[in-house]
Amino acid sequence: MSVYTKKQPRVVVVGSCSMDLVVTSSRRPGAGETVLGESFKTVPGGKGANQAVAAARLGADVSMIGRVGDDSLGQTILDNLKQNGVCTDNVEPVTHCESGTAHIILAEGDNSIIVVEAANRHVTPEYVEQARAVIEQADIVLIQQEIPAETVLLVSRICKQSGVPLLLNPAPARPVEAEVIENSTYLTPNEHEASLLFDGAELGESLRKYPNRLIVTEGSRGARYFDGQEEAVVPSYPVEAVDTTGAGDTFNAAFAVALAEGKSIADSLRFANRAASLSVTRFGAQGGMPKRAEVEEALA
Repeated sequence: MSVYTKKQPRVVVVGSCSMDLVVTSSRRPGAGETVLGESFKTVPGGKGANQAVAAARLGADVSMIGRVGDDSLGQTILDNLKQNGVCTDNVEPVTHCESGTAHIILAEGDNSIIVVEAANRHVTPEYVEQARAVIEQADIVLIQQEIPAETVLLVSRICKQSGVPLLLNPAPARPVEAEVIENSTYLTPNEHEASLLFDGAELGESLRKYPNRLIVTEGSRGARYFDGQEEAVVPSYPVEAVDTTGAGDTFNAAFAVALAEGKSIADSLRFANRAASLSVTRFGAQGGMPKRAEVEEALA
């Protein structure tokens, strides 16, 4: 039983729901070549679904807004969200459309990935508009960039108009409209995403422009932000990593949950770093995501 006893923060995640199809092989095939694989796994994924599951395991009341296909993968994705305590009232199947998939080859110490957006392309502004009331009632909204850019813009406007904090995790990297940046309460790019987000501006300059709003993740070095007076780095926790997949999604979900509980940015980042460090010690994006009690025990 979790030691988490505070009032549950209401977290809404708008984003992608997918299935990861993971093949492990000693080497990747060349053009026209067939090689024997060593293992195959299907693992629920998608940055949106990953963050929703992570937030739910950390004690939040989580609602997911997304789409799946009208296929067996879509049903599995839905079942997995429900089993993890995520509300799926606004995760509807798209008729005559397959679910989003990521086709991953793990070989030679690295991965190659082909993403098929499929149903995730149908997380349109019109679709999200139907769930406006859910967004307006949230304590915080979490969004990423595996859905159409115009949907991210609409969600940012709804949050701005209703006074709901918005955490934009600008991944995968792509240009973001200035209005979305201004409407976002918190931005959590990595170093590469930050460079793209701010047209190659020097990192310190960008941090000073967005005090207590821009948090740049630096992997094993931790997370950096400008607190209004100086740059602060909240260090990560050194662990023996088994699988780093989903660590960023765990970090963002934990950061959102802690902020929604009223924790300071520094304390929220410590909580997020601890959750992310625990997530990499086990296999799979969602398989490694810790529960609330584990994070609190590790922080004690």
